[in-house]
Amino acid sequence: MTEATEATEETAKTMEMAQILYIHFHDLVDEQIYGHLLALLAEFTPQVQALPPDAALADVSGSLRYFGTDAPGLAERIRVRTGGLYGLRCTVGIAANPMLARMVAADGPPSAVRTLPDDVDEVAAFLAAKPAAALHGVGPATTRTLSSYGLDSIGRIAAAPLGTLQRILGAAAGRKLHDAARGLDPTPVIPAGPPRTLRVEHRFPEDELDHDRQRAALLALTDRLGLQLRSTSQVTRSLTLTVRYADRSTTIRTRKLLELTSHTKVLASTAYELHDRLGLQRARVRGLALRADDLLDAEQATRQLLFAPDDDKARRIEAVADTARNKFGPEAIKPAATAAPAA
Repeated sequence: MTEATEATEETAKTMEMAQILYIHFHDLVDEQIYGHLLALLAEFTPQVQALPPDAALADVSGSLRYFGTDAPGLAERIRVRTGGLYGLRCTVGIAANPMLARMVAADGPPSAVRTLPDDVDEVAAFLAAKPAAALHGVGPATTRTLSSYGLDSIGRIAAAPLGTLQRILGAAAGRKLHDAARGLDPTPVIPAGPPRTLRVEHRFPEDELDHDRQRAALLALTDRLGLQLRSTSQVTRSLTLTVRYADRSTTIRTRKLLELTSHTKVLASTAYELHDRLGLQRARVRGLALRADDLLDAEQATRQLLFAPDDDKARRIEAVADTARNKFGPEAIKPAATAAPAA
């Protein structure tokens, strides 16, 4: 056996150990298409974990022999089929665990297949110069704390003793960060579809710059969303706003609610807050979408008593309006403010 053959076999063996795929679908705003994409992934492996709104994890370790290829080859098939069937780009990161797969997918331009072999030295070299914030789960507060101790890169964190990290962050968080900085992530890919959601969308007839018209559309969306939730006896834990612009780019923001709710007033105030924080004074908005995430049955919700007459009155009016809509149709009663201001 020649040295070249031995090297090729060794590379193949190393690459074979990297079998976790992180797939990021670009320009995806349609929840129904997202469901179709998850079904597409399930054709290659049953080990698919949804990461809404636009990503998924897949463990292909049990599929490679069946398809007669390696993980990059399988990832390339997924990328080509995603483009051919749905006209979407996707980026696939391949590594030995979900954390590294996610990081390697983000390490370059979109619409590519990138692989990080399961080799200690290569993983260390990949991680060394990256900032601490590149580790999944390390937020701004933790980054600032680490930076105050001079631990501003993953390489420096990896070189720090475990005891030092535990004194800074606590025993459990320190241990988790110590392992992550070395490329260790024991998290398995858990087969799961997306959580229960409801989504409503508004497309403007032309690019919309007017802030008041955008807010009117948001109120109409929250009114529809609240009605759907109450009609199906469901409540939501969080609200996601998607803004689609004239250049087809999107901005997505999510806010967790203080309590489970289906109350339109709460949904509307949250949507307004998400919208206002984006500062869209000059943005040409093509469409808006709201998604109620992590839905539960209404009987599982508890309501905080506010002892506020206005809140009770709003809920009574809402109940009467729902009764009329169920009898005469959803357009029978609409909030007056949903009418866009005159030009």
